[in-house]
Amino acid sequence: MDWNNTKSIFIMVFFILNIFLLYQFLEKINDYTYESMTEPLTEELLKEDEITIAVPLPKQKVKDQFLIANSKNFDKKDLQYLKNQKAKIIDDKNLVGTFKTPVSMSDEINAANVEIFLKEYILNGNDYRFWSYDKINQTIICYQVADKKMFYNNSKGKVTLYLNKKGEVVSYEQMYLEGIEKFNKPKELESALNAIGALYNHGDIAPKSKVTNVQLGFYNSLQTTSVSHLLVPTWWVVLDDETDLFVNAFDGQVIELNTEEKILE
Repeated sequence: MDWNNTKSIFIMVFFILNIFLLYQFLEKINDYTYESMTEPLTEELLKEDEITIAVPLPKQKVKDQFLIANSKNFDKKDLQYLKNQKAKIIDDKNLVGTFKTPVSMSDEINAANVEIFLKEYILNGNDYRFWSYDKINQTIICYQVADKKMFYNNSKGKVTLYLNKKGEVVSYEQMYLEGIEKFNKPKELESALNAIGALYNHGDIAPKSKVTNVQLGFYNSLQTTSVSHLLVPTWWVVLDDETDLFVNAFDGQVIELNTEEKILE
């Protein structure tokens, strides 16, 4: 054996190994520096543009995972539980009800009164929460929830209430997601502050704006078939009590609002 050649090989191997370990070490330092600077930098940029956050943001790191859900096929048996209404099923998945006697929404239309109405008159009404009230068109939108998290902008888990001029509910349309299951392993989410930073970098938050609400829910990420849906954890950010924005909580990407869902052909 040529000792000099063997010695040279060992030296070269150790040299390459040391370079690799140094590279790994520097990568960890860079990752740590990035994570440490992201939120303070975001806070500084928002401060410079006089953008205020009027609600407390979650400080603890949160993990969550995808949900898979299926569109419910309504059955005639479902209709027997409905009060004071004539109901019909359209294309299996859409339940339409018309009240025999219009139902008053108590003194005013708010989340609490709407949710009382849902529990009493809507199939699986406990699974929906108030989203919005359109005074011009006299409609109320409610979306489905799971584990206290709303399915934002999801027509497949939605109730639309139609009101008359007196503010009474005269009819509604309903779609429902069932068989909801967690999918894949839990993953650490982007912070709420980073989600706001993503919207700022995307040009969606103007100077002197005020962030008035931030909540974690789910957005329809992918429709895998005509009945199956993949829901991704999503930050809902409200500006000045009127503009709704959404950010994918896994990758921090701003969700464009021109389409409700991406369909896999």
